[in-house]
Amino acid sequence: MSQSDTDIRLIPAPIEIEYSEASADPEAFEREYHALSESDDDPIGQWLKLAKARGETSETDPVLLNLIVELHRKIDNLEALLKNETPKRVPLQYKAQIESIGYEHFKIKDPAFQSGMLYYGRLAMPVHPKRDVPVYFEALDSQVAKIVRMHDRDIKEWNSYVAARERVMIREMKEKKS
Repeated sequence: MSQSDTDIRLIPAPIEIEYSEASADPEAFEREYHALSESDDDPIGQWLKLAKARGETSETDPVLLNLIVELHRKIDNLEALLKNETPKRVPLQYKAQIESIGYEHFKIKDPAFQSGMLYYGRLAMPVHPKRDVPVYFEALDSQVAKIVRMHDRDIKEWNSYVAARERVMIREMKEKKS
């Protein structure tokens, strides 16, 4: 067992990641990293931010508003699907199954990383709404990676997901004991 396995606490979580060595196409990866950021949301997201900033949503139920916005996004996605449009993403060389995650780390199922190598990737976050999360990470060994760069909003979502997975694991352990 590597040192990274003994020092890092990881929780089982089924997530997929696509990735490439960060040096393969640094300009394209950086451009996509920023395009997938919170500052480049879809048009309905931009409209919602402006409406909130102007105070136009102060008398609106926030849950209902978010559900309507998500419904609008789903309709946009269906429309894109019908028109055979796909989101333009930078092609990435590898795909892997993440088997466990931590607040700053993750471990893939099969060894594939080169220790010390910096990678750019897209995590398929299994949260609502589903979306690709851009991330830069460094391989600590052939399976374990440390997240070195992620947008603030994505960090909050990632940490929330890790905490939720921890709660699930604790519940499962309690059920096994009783």
